[in-house]
Amino acid sequence: MKKSSLKDSIQFVKGVGPKRFQLFRKMNLETIEDCLYFLPHRYEDRSRVVNISELTPDEVSTFQGEIIHSGATPLGRRRKIYEVLIEDPTGTVQAKWYKFNSKYMEQKYAVGQKVVVSGKPTHGRSAFAGLEIIHPVVDTLSGEDSDSLETGRVVPIYSITEGLHLKTLRKIMKQVVDNFAPATEEFFPEDLRRRNDLMDRSKAFAQAHFPDPDVSGADLDAFKTPAQRRLIFEELFLILLGLAFKKRLAGESSDGVPLKTRGETIRKFVRLLSFDLTGAQKRVLTSIMSDLESARPMNRLLHGDVGSGKTLIAMVALLTAVDNGFQGALMAPTELLAEQHYLNLHPFCQEIGVNLALATGTLRPKDRKIILENVEAGEIQIVVGTHALFQKDVRFKNLAVAVIDEQHRFGVRQRETFGKKGPSPHVLVMTATPIPRSLAMVLYGNMDVSVLDEMPPGRKEIVTKLFFQNRRDQAYQFLRGELEAGRQAYVVAPLIEESALVDLKTVQEIHQQLQHDLFPERRVEIIHGKLKKEDRQELMANFKAGKIDILVATTVIEVGVDVPNATIMIVEHAERFGLAQLHQLRGRVGRGGHASHCLLVAYPPVTEEGKARLETMVKSSDGFVIAEKDLEIRGPGDVMGARQSGLPSLRVANLVRDVREIETARNEVQTLIEQDPKLEKPEHQKLKQALFDVWGDGMDLTNIL
Repeated sequence: MKKSSLKDSIQFVKGVGPKRFQLFRKMNLETIEDCLYFLPHRYEDRSRVVNISELTPDEVSTFQGEIIHSGATPLGRRRKIYEVLIEDPTGTVQAKWYKFNSKYMEQKYAVGQKVVVSGKPTHGRSAFAGLEIIHPVVDTLSGEDSDSLETGRVVPIYSITEGLHLKTLRKIMKQVVDNFAPATEEFFPEDLRRRNDLMDRSKAFAQAHFPDPDVSGADLDAFKTPAQRRLIFEELFLILLGLAFKKRLAGESSDGVPLKTRGETIRKFVRLLSFDLTGAQKRVLTSIMSDLESARPMNRLLHGDVGSGKTLIAMVALLTAVDNGFQGALMAPTELLAEQHYLNLHPFCQEIGVNLALATGTLRPKDRKIILENVEAGEIQIVVGTHALFQKDVRFKNLAVAVIDEQHRFGVRQRETFGKKGPSPHVLVMTATPIPRSLAMVLYGNMDVSVLDEMPPGRKEIVTKLFFQNRRDQAYQFLRGELEAGRQAYVVAPLIEESALVDLKTVQEIHQQLQHDLFPERRVEIIHGKLKKEDRQELMANFKAGKIDILVATTVIEVGVDVPNATIMIVEHAERFGLAQLHQLRGRVGRGGHASHCLLVAYPPVTEEGKARLETMVKSSDGFVIAEKDLEIRGPGDVMGARQSGLPSLRVANLVRDVREIETARNEVQTLIEQDPKLEKPEHQKLKQALFDVWGDGMDLTNIL
């Protein structure tokens, strides 16, 4: 008989079957192992049984009693409610169900039946009614005292999908834990477990799903019990270990092109600048120059706040390739951002004699053919584009430097494809989304990281204010004052066209109001992603030249737009935007020497989460503080493209909650690699196999181990 494996399908566990298996798949639960790592998201302590007289309103409690009345009662003309009166020596309480099957209820809740009940009591509707519990969890007691999963213990609460009842899922999970948790292999060496006080793996699975009664409820809900901590630690450890090996493999590679830095083209470019580089820019450029001079291909992440000068860094890296007779490429996630990069770089390239081209997906076939032929022939020295640069028909003559902007919007496979466009090009990835350290350690553990943490001189802090709908006029009065002072403005809206489903102000609606009602004497224009490329470019050029006073836009202006005279932005329906997006939008102003303002207009009702976002924007302009708060408010989720990052998925760990475990796991990974760089010791063989199992196709570990 075949031995059961954790990789076996959950379909063949008793109680699942083909039909229910489809529901499990909806929750990404396909194997036994998936289910073991699918921990409850919270727990209810139903282990302490109280008397009915001790029940407290709005507090989940468990009590035992006998049914003294049971039956359906009319509720209005057509509806009925099923009521069960339960008694113990200290009092009575009524249980009620609004959804029920009469036949089933009559059989289960017969008068005289002894029951254990868990639920949240509330006061009845009438002044004379006592406590009642709506849709409680009830276990009937028979002569044989059965081991209940619902009462008399700490009960796990799992996330469920429609069609799968929590009670059913709990029974299946108990089978999985009882039958398979004892068979899970321990792969951590004894000294590592002892040093970090880690529970045995099989015991950890059992206790994380079905804890003992004496385990702290607060620790369970905070995911700080020894069982939960063990599983969190192992998941983070294996991810960080894989990233460390991946980084080492990149460090050992010598198939890149060493480039001579600080050449004549770079000198010409620097002489054209009308400002001095910041200390942070000089520091980052020193690291990048060192990377480019090496035969080891650069693999560096550059992240810095909005307006910190990343484009200048990118230009120096690209021109270094040109200086050495090679090509450079800059890729952006949207056409507008690619266009803005092109427009920003073009004057410099023209002045120093570098052939620059823009390649996007909306080029006419004839124009695209000419550009691609010139790229392949090496006549185009720097090409700026979108994901169109990934396509197979894009062939470079000798690509040496690739810059990827706002890289978290691209999947890891796309980035790797781009990296194969040359022998082994130096790759610099950039993001204006500040990344909390805990997240950076996991998402970018295989990369060298540089931070631009200094703003160019003369930049003034952007004052952010919040206006609710009833004070919206004041925001536009303030905008009028800026226009009268000779400045320009952005007004951002969440939608292009009116929607029957959502009652929001649209770009067209706002443009109409501003142009015809509020500012008829001013030039007001619209820009959004559905406009033709030529029209967008013309609008941005006119806005930059001061020919447009107010630019009404969607979030297409979120990144890349640089107009120093634009000093005020109004964001309509600010409650609809995420924190990172609001921060990016705000970064479009404050790019000159004038005081700048970002006015957030919010429309009720605003959720608690929405209020927290808006308050954070008003209080802070520090992108890193905002990124931390963003994680805190909405949790990790798919923050900054984590699912696209090529990492194994996080099933237990939480990058917000488990910062301390990330640090501990990282230190242990470094210690392990120093002691056994190839995991060759006998005590590390099971750990090596676990690493292969977790990463799968995520990276080729056979090149390292």
